[in-house]
Amino acid sequence: MSETTASLVADLIASRGDETICRARLEAAQTRAHDCEPWLKAFVYRPDTFETRDAVSRPLAGLPIGVKDLIATHDMPTTYGSPIYAGFRPAEDAWIVERIRHFGGVVFGKTVTTEFAWREPGPTVNPWNRLHTPGGSSSGSAAAVGAGILPLAVGTQTVGSVIRPAAFCGVVGYKPTHGRIPSAGVNPLAPSLDHVGFFARTVEGAALCHALFVDAKPEAIADLDAWGAYFPVRRPQKLGVVRTPFWDRVTGEQKTNFDATLMRLAAAGATLVELDPFDDMPSILDALQTILQVEAARAIGPVAAEHPDRISRHMSVLTAAGAALAPAKYDAALALQARLRGEFDGFIDGCDALVTVPAVGQAPEGLADTGDATFCAPWSFLGVPAVTVPSGQSQGGLPLGFQVVGRHDGDLLTLQTAAWIEAALR
Repeated sequence: MSETTASLVADLIASRGDETICRARLEAAQTRAHDCEPWLKAFVYRPDTFETRDAVSRPLAGLPIGVKDLIATHDMPTTYGSPIYAGFRPAEDAWIVERIRHFGGVVFGKTVTTEFAWREPGPTVNPWNRLHTPGGSSSGSAAAVGAGILPLAVGTQTVGSVIRPAAFCGVVGYKPTHGRIPSAGVNPLAPSLDHVGFFARTVEGAALCHALFVDAKPEAIADLDAWGAYFPVRRPQKLGVVRTPFWDRVTGEQKTNFDATLMRLAAAGATLVELDPFDDMPSILDALQTILQVEAARAIGPVAAEHPDRISRHMSVLTAAGAALAPAKYDAALALQARLRGEFDGFIDGCDALVTVPAVGQAPEGLADTGDATFCAPWSFLGVPAVTVPSGQSQGGLPLGFQVVGRHDGDLLTLQTAAWIEAALR
């Protein structure tokens, strides 16, 4: 399992320009991967050697970063979790990969994804208990950070594929506002819902990703003074507590953990207010499913039709359902999405952020099911930023998380709020 780092940004600033330190960091990741991979199975590909000479003077200073195998890398296979694309190498890097390399990060390897980021799981296990799922679809990225191999990894989320596996693996997950990370080079599942996101050991690591890839402000980590000015951790004035109409799905120990977390935050000085969930919350899940089915049929359907013997049942069912849906239902789902996105800032008004659970409980046992994404779905549908932080453990010793949701383009405030919550819980 991962160990909390005191300050990733301070470490990067201290090691900038020192190839010896950067090389030692990479070698430590390689050693940890060598020890864990025989059972963890977080990677589909790892190169044998890395070039750091030109990277160490840049903001990420040779930092090893995992990239989900849904995301194009020109120098490594990109298979999208499907045997159809075994050995496939794209002609160029995805936007996010190009930016990682531009800032001096090292693509440590391609991490396991479920098939086309949908439900058919890969071989990755949970780093806390290998009899349990790490979640999906960003299974390998969550597990690699959770096992302490990597400080950062990139994933994607269409419904719950960053926030939920982060919670299951005991790490921080960050899903930016929809569209703030360009999706060029990321194989689409449902473009109206797809997000690129990040896994980190601490909220500071997620904020580093925000500074570089969302805000495009590398100067924020020029030195510790610049970072302190960019990312001050402030106590939120008010947090809105959202339990949703689906609270009966939440396990008893997740409810207990959530309430205990709220008590700790109140004791630390946060004002909490219980908010009635959207009247449209059940409609949100139905509309999300409609958009997902139709857009998956468009994005994956042609490949599924061409290779029916190499597509999972999960994907066949999804694309067939999308192909059969009436256009009017899809148009109505998009209209609801647009309306509720426009109304969301009014719902959250007066609160620094909303808080809820990231999953119904601990990671399920077995690898056939990556878990229930209900408590991530509304925020993916609305396209608002979300962060999950570790908040405790189940009786079985598996991580439980706590989700923080912000307003559109309020990513930095959402991360600052999550960092304060992280500190209060620590």
